[in-house]
Amino acid sequence: MDLYEYQARDLFEKYEVPVLAGIIADTPEEAKAAAEKIGGVVVVKAQVKTGGRGKAGGVKVAKTPDEAYAAAEAILGLDIKGHVVQRVMVAQGADIAEEFYFSVLLDRSNRSYLSLCSVEGGMEIEELAVERPEALARIEVDPLQGIDKAKALEIATAANFPAELVEKVSDVFVKLYDVYKGEGATLVEVNPLVRTGAGDIVALDGKVSLDDNASEVRHPEHEELEDKGAANPLEAKAKASGLNYVKLDGQVGIIGNGAGLVMSTLDVVAYAGENHGGVKPANFLDIGGGANAQVMASGLDVILGDEQVKSVFVNVFGGITSCVAVAEGIVKALEILGDAATKPLVVRLDGNQVEEGRAILAEANHPLVTLAAGMDEGADKAAELANA
Repeated sequence: MDLYEYQARDLFEKYEVPVLAGIIADTPEEAKAAAEKIGGVVVVKAQVKTGGRGKAGGVKVAKTPDEAYAAAEAILGLDIKGHVVQRVMVAQGADIAEEFYFSVLLDRSNRSYLSLCSVEGGMEIEELAVERPEALARIEVDPLQGIDKAKALEIATAANFPAELVEKVSDVFVKLYDVYKGEGATLVEVNPLVRTGAGDIVALDGKVSLDDNASEVRHPEHEELEDKGAANPLEAKAKASGLNYVKLDGQVGIIGNGAGLVMSTLDVVAYAGENHGGVKPANFLDIGGGANAQVMASGLDVILGDEQVKSVFVNVFGGITSCVAVAEGIVKALEILGDAATKPLVVRLDGNQVEEGRAILAEANHPLVTLAAGMDEGADKAAELANA
């Protein structure tokens, strides 16, 4: 779960990371009141989960409360890369002398953590990494050791911080790692981390991504941070049913068991779609090993609720859960859904008890169900039906 900037700021404050005052506002009137409370120069910042806010006009400096009102009025409702601004943060203005970059993230490829740090903050870190990779220090962090003072000093030195700042920034690095570890995050990023004219080190803009698995087990309070109103309704519905579902922009609904099989199915359907009007996969949906009637019904209910979906491809390899259980699940799911099931289903079964499973579907003879002998055949048929 990615957090909004104001939520990241509040977490930073909780762990004593130095931040400036910030107040959220949903209306120009609230923004004006926030500016009056903070006092002095403020920055009105769009709260959206995407980059490029400044370039899109989503960040404005206001010297008076009236200017804050005008800034909020201009920003609220703004479309930034498909994200409509519903809320702004009125942040205390900063006297910026220098801008730096720091992050700690989960490095899945190396099964460890990774810290990225640079004395050149404020710009797109992706551009810096490509154009001037030597300006970005990459320090591996042992998950068992974390970032203590010694590691923080190593990071600051590798990033070429001047000697007089190494001590100050390293203290902040330790606290930012405390956020990372304490909240079960996969990313904690500050860009920019600034030195003010007074010599203070302040986290001016933060980005935090929380591990949903950690949230469910160790941090149930994270549920309060979720913006349910901004969530895709189909993804929210799937999550409520415990399904691993991701909405895509296509016409063929996909149901499979096992992430690897589902990913392969997406590729095969996309390839088959090139011969049928360019149709594409509409979703990722992994029902795992529990393909019983209720799980199948919940999955179909979500997919059939997508207006873009024109057909559904169910691609299951029976393992621990046999093809008999899957077939019975499909039949019962269609009974449960009744008239709500209106789109054709192509079903490919293979593996444990495949013949018995196919026999169950053949006997049911549901008008919406077409059996496919193989994965390629099923993908082609589902694409054809979606394009019909």
